[in-house]
Amino acid sequence: MIDIVNQINATHRELGETPVATGPGRSLLLRRSYDASIEDVWDACTSADRISRWLAPITGDLRLGGTYQLEGNAGGEILRCEQPHLVKVTWSFGEGMATELEVRLSSGPTGNTILELEHTSPAEIVDELIRTYGPGGTIGIGGGWDLALLGLDRHLRGENLDPATWQNAPDVKEFATRSCHAWGSVIQATWGTSDEDIAMAIAFGVQHFSPADEPKDD
Repeated sequence: MIDIVNQINATHRELGETPVATGPGRSLLLRRSYDASIEDVWDACTSADRISRWLAPITGDLRLGGTYQLEGNAGGEILRCEQPHLVKVTWSFGEGMATELEVRLSSGPTGNTILELEHTSPAEIVDELIRTYGPGGTIGIGGGWDLALLGLDRHLRGENLDPATWQNAPDVKEFATRSCHAWGSVIQATWGTSDEDIAMAIAFGVQHFSPADEPKDD
């Protein structure tokens, strides 16, 4: 069982306006500490073998200028690689919207490691999606990264995870639900979203990560 409250509170979440290569951007930032050395966290985030043990199987040429593909997930190009402090990649699903992902590591005061993950998308596209569909998609992206960073924490603690199934556990689904609420609060404080709209967006995110059971036929 994970400590849901402490895991939720371990992450700082914020929205920003970091630009992308093509112009203005909208960004999600997550920051948290890991009880591991910066070298260990770097290896867990850049080694194909270790990424496959907490995130998803990965293939490609994992070096500066190379490309990668996560199984059933995003792929892209490696734009920057500054061991052991920074890696930046493009992050795209097939022919979908091109986004950018940057992971920054720094050593903490007790031998721990501070990780910052920033995911940035073109502002014009994000703004149009929000106008059309509301902020539920943003909550979904934030919740997805919360789960990824939870998986990294468990991996660094020596737990054996099956990337295909560990997120189905009841305690992890409860974590995802609380993550959606946490991101809803950040979005409302930043964008001034109405109570009704943010409640709908949170419900959309919760349904994605923890879908209600399908009704059974009599």
